Amino acid sequence: MALIRLHPEGRRWILGTFLVGGVLLGLLIIFNVSVEWSGGIGALWLVWAGLLLNFFRYPRRICPADPALLYAPCDGKVVGIKRTFEPKYFHAEMQQISIFMSPLNVHVNWAPAAGRVVEKQHNPGLYKVAWHPKASLLNEQTFLAVEGSSREKSYAVRQIAGALARRISTYPQVGQRIQAGEEIGFIKFGSRVDVLLPLSAKVQVHVGMKVRGAITPIAQW
Repeated sequence: MALIRLHPEGRRWILGTFLVGGVLLGLLIIFNVSVEWSGGIGALWLVWAGLLLNFFRYPRRICPADPALLYAPCDGKVVGIKRTFEPKYFHAEMQQISIFMSPLNVHVNWAPAAGRVVEKQHNPGLYKVAWHPKASLLNEQTFLAVEGSSREKSYAVRQIAGALARRISTYPQVGQRIQAGEEIGFIKFGSRVDVLLPLSAKVQVHVGMKVRGAITPIAQW
C-alpha cells in the first residue's frame, strides 16, 4: 500500500507534534507516571497526530481540463449558489458558488479553469464560521481574478478563512498563467472557497452536493 503523501504546508505542524510526543514520552518515563495516565496521554496524542496526518494529506489529482468546463476548487460541500455583485475587479453581477471544507476534508485549492491571474488581494477580517452567509464579506480572505480568452470565460476565486482557520496560502502571482486543476493554495483548519462566474455560465452543481477538487465539474461556459 502506498504511503500517505503529506502537504508541505503541514511540515511544521507534524514535526512539532512528533517532537512534543517525544518530550511527553521522556517525561512519562522520568516521572514514572502510572500506566493509566500514560495510556490516556498517549491516546490523546495519537488522536491529535492522526487528525493532523489526515488534514495535511496531499492527494494526486489529474484534472480532465475540458476547456468548456470549470472544476471544483476544493473538496467539500456546496453551501450556497447565488447571484452577487463582485466589487474588486470585474465590478459586475456574477454567479457565486460557495464550497465549505470541514477539518476532515483535503484543504488543497485548485484552479477551476485556465487563464491569467490579473488581480490578487488579501484582506484581513473576522473568523466567522465559513458557512455563515456574511463570511464572504467579513472574514479574512484572498481574492484572485483570472482572465480567460474572453470576459465570458473569466472568473474569480475567493479563499475564505473560517472559525478555526488562521492562515491562507495563495501561490499564483499577478501576470502568471494557470491551468485547470493547477494547485493555487491551501487553507488550514476549516474554511470555504467561493467561485465567481459570469452570468452566462451554466451551473452544474446544487446546494448540499459534495464535490472533489480538480475533478467535479461545477459549471459550463
